Amino acid sequence: MIADPRDELVNHLPALRAFAISLTRNGSTADDMVQDTVVKAWTNIEKFEPGTNMRAWLFTILRNTFYSSRRKAKREVADVDGIFTENMAEKPAHDGHLQMTDFRTAFAKLPDEQRETLILVGASGFSYEEAAEMCNVAVGTIKSRANRGRKRLAELMHLDADGPVELTDKVTIAVVANNGNSAF
Repeated sequence: MIADPRDELVNHLPALRAFAISLTRNGSTADDMVQDTVVKAWTNIEKFEPGTNMRAWLFTILRNTFYSSRRKAKREVADVDGIFTENMAEKPAHDGHLQMTDFRTAFAKLPDEQRETLILVGASGFSYEEAAEMCNVAVGTIKSRANRGRKRLAELMHLDADGPVELTDKVTIAVVANNGNSAF
C-alpha cells in the first residue's frame, strides 16, 4: 500500500520553519511563509513525484514563495498613515450624479442675474472685473450677486458652514467656490 505524501508534510514543518526564519529573519513572517508553503504543497500534491525528496520539494516551494513575496514588496508602497490610499479613493459616480441633479435644481431657482454671475465668475473663470464689464455693471454689483447667489445655493442645497462640501463635479465646485475657497 502506497502512503499518501500529504502524511509526510508534517514531518518537515520544523525544518521549513527554520529555513523560513533564516530567509525572513522574522518569526511571524516565517510562520506565514511556512503556512503558504504547506497550502501550496497540499493543493499541488499531485505534482509531487513519489520516491523523490519531499523536503527538497517543500524547500523549493518555500524559497519560491519567499522570492515572489520580495518581488511583490518592491512594487508596494508603505502607506502607514493612509495618505496615498486616501488620494486614490474615488467617490462613486452615482453620488456625483445625484449631487449634480440637486445642484441643477437649486441653481435653476436663483434669479437670472445671480445665475449669470456665478456662471461667469465661477464656471467660466472670469474675474469680477471682467464679469462686471460684460454685464455693464459695477464690480461691487458682481461681487454682491456672486455672494448672494452662493449663499442662496447653500441654503437650497442644505449646506452649512461647518459641514464638508462633497461635490464631485469641478464646474459645480467652481461655481460655489469663492476664489478657490468654499463659500460655505
